[in-house]
Amino acid sequence: VQLQASGGGLVQAGGSLRLSCAASGRNFGSYAVAWFRQAPGKEREFVSGIDWSGSSTRAADSVLGRFTISRDNAKNTVYLQMNSLKVEDTAVYYCAAGLVLGGSREVYDYWGQGTLVTVSS
Repeated sequence: VQLQASGGGLVQAGGSLRLSCAASGRNFGSYAVAWFRQAPGKEREFVSGIDWSGSSTRAADSVLGRFTISRDNAKNTVYLQMNSLKVEDTAVYYCAAGLVLGGSREVYDYWGQGTLVTVSS
């Protein structure tokens, strides 16, 4: 599975962005997909994830109620809708795929290249 993250950019605090993670390869619909982010000087952290069917999702406390993850298996794409963005959301966002949905990096076998989100005050 190859993953391509896109949709990052510069936005003012309070604004919105939608990230996309497009996958190529077989059996994408069998994989859980998650978004992680890494801010300068910080560890990569889990943001949100969705299981293979879209029926189960997880999110970090810091984004609950602001970010929504969804997927369209017919399009081999997972989305992260980010609303009410804060300066502290500034980071490179990565999508990752694995056989189970979890909050740790070790669960995921495939990673995209990352897309930069910058939130200005």
